[in-house]
Amino acid sequence: MKIRHADTIEATVAGFTGTARQPRALAVQLPDGRVALSQRLTTALAAAVALRLVPQPGRASTKAGDACTPAGGDIVVQVVAGTTRHAVVTVVRLR
Repeated sequence: MKIRHADTIEATVAGFTGTARQPRALAVQLPDGRVALSQRLTTALAAAVALRLVPQPGRASTKAGDACTPAGGDIVVQVVAGTTRHAVVTVVRLR
């Protein structure tokens, strides 16, 4: 039997994919310092996040090599982050 482990934590938004008006996914900095790309955002969550996103010039990337647009400001989101080798990060809500 496989047991999937995930923790609900707060993470800071470091960047996003898509446009600032319609972000597809968020690059979030987890408490352990890793920057991970989240799963695709729901339409309602993308609309709420878009109101607070401040795109910064340039490009950034996660440790896995996923490219994203850097975001400024202190946007905090609540995420469900997997604790296993293939940790999946899903944004649950905007704080």
